[in-house]
Amino acid sequence: MPITERATSPAILLVDNGSLAPAATFSLRAIAGQLATALGRRVDPISLLHSSSIPAGQLGGSAAEILEPALERRIREGVEDFLVVPLFFGPSSALADYLPRRIAALKEKFPRVRVRVAAPLVDPADRGDERIAAILEENVRALLANASELAGKRAAPAVVLVDHGSPTRAVVAVRDHVTAQLRHRLGPAVRGVLAASMERRSGAEFDFSGPLLADAFARPGFDAGPVIVAMLFLSPGRHAGPDGDVAQICTAARQHHPELRPLITALVGSHPGLIPVLVDRVASVLNST
Repeated sequence: MPITERATSPAILLVDNGSLAPAATFSLRAIAGQLATALGRRVDPISLLHSSSIPAGQLGGSAAEILEPALERRIREGVEDFLVVPLFFGPSSALADYLPRRIAALKEKFPRVRVRVAAPLVDPADRGDERIAAILEENVRALLANASELAGKRAAPAVVLVDHGSPTRAVVAVRDHVTAQLRHRLGPAVRGVLAASMERRSGAEFDFSGPLLADAFARPGFDAGPVIVAMLFLSPGRHAGPDGDVAQICTAARQHHPELRPLITALVGSHPGLIPVLVDRVASVLNST
């Protein structure tokens, strides 16, 4: 969606949840840089929490910023109009609860400040938008040749789409929505597509957010042969990345299921197809207000 001439010019902040892993901040900065190039406007990489605890020396000498101090500094420099662009797949509690509360508190101190928030990356109501699923499909298909070499007598690999996990039904609905799109897009190229999460709360009332990735590898059809783990993650961190929990769970699963051959895809945040989605999220706000 192009940005119309009547659109205003707020300070644009690309905001993720934040992480103590330096690689996550580097990823956020890279995505912000690509978005800035696509928009022809400055985009500042900001985290909601955590990242400011990383020593600047681990971030190329430039400390990470978190939201409230970042906003206050810019306000004191004279900026009063902001557009927050969430680097989130769905409406997590960070977006639905924490962010609105922090913005409300900020506006009590600075009543003239305007903070608009764009939509997250996936809207299950928009059935025609399959761009995140298309990124996952491309990442899965990039591993199909390797999977075929490992398949032996199996006709096709299985796929487990894994995300962080959430106790919020709306967030899990996003995961399940993208999983259904991916299943349709892959068709007979795979023998099955299952959704899983890295975290879930205990209790039957949270069964909707399961299964956990480790439990997915115990299910028939996903416990042997090549299984491609489709990473519904944007940046490396505690779960994603070469030394993350996903890789460790895959290694442990092979010990319990000797015939299992897990393969892990690239992350969504490293795919160029993410940028047009973010551009549309920016344009939707600027063109409507």
